[in-house]
Amino acid sequence: MKLVLLTALGVGGATILGSVIGFAFRKMTHKFSDLVLSFAAGVMLAAAVLGLVLPSVEYGNLFITIAGIFTGAFSLNLIDRLVPHMHHLVGPDSESHHGNANLDKVLLFVSAIAIHNLPEGIAAGVSFGSGNNAEALLIAGGIALQNIPEGMVIIAPMLAAGISPKKTFLCGMATGLVEVVGTLLGYFAVTAATAILPFALAFAGGTMLYVISDEMIPETHHNNESGATYALLVGFCVMLVSDVLLG
Repeated sequence: MKLVLLTALGVGGATILGSVIGFAFRKMTHKFSDLVLSFAAGVMLAAAVLGLVLPSVEYGNLFITIAGIFTGAFSLNLIDRLVPHMHHLVGPDSESHHGNANLDKVLLFVSAIAIHNLPEGIAAGVSFGSGNNAEALLIAGGIALQNIPEGMVIIAPMLAAGISPKKTFLCGMATGLVEVVGTLLGYFAVTAATAILPFALAFAGGTMLYVISDEMIPETHHNNESGATYALLVGFCVMLVSDVLLG
């Protein structure tokens, strides 16, 4: 349980760390942040397949896994329709990047990140249900890595909207705490009912695959930079090597 709690704090803390970096490097180029986010997407892609989807097939069956993947994706798609996320609200051509952010739009953006962080946290918690702590930590690490640039990206729009630095940081912290709650929820859910583990693993994998395809890849390829693609492949291979070495 201590390991799960520390992981939850680490996953949520990564968003807070990203917020701190966002304050320090407000003028950071999109090219650099895109490379970081692409690398994180590659790590999460490998984590979703190797750490969640394949174990789901192993513990259950192919039908349960497919059902879980689509249920996870549909759930995030529904959330996305109700509360648009990152690239829908502060894309590269939005007002917030030019210092004329609309306050309501920015607050909606921050709320959207917080809402989306819940299933990502659940994915980290569910991964511990397989009993393979090393793999679960790799999955959590991939999610945490993705949270750093996500924490970074909320700072500049909020400051540009006239929100004080203190309140901006507190909002960034709140989005990270949501992920801590999600991690603990996911862990306790599969611990209390081990029968749902195969479906829960696939559900978590589906949510991660949706985030990667719908949010991370479009966000990092808006300038058609090939470097982002290679960063994704490097992230995937790093996760693949780690998974093989840790067995």
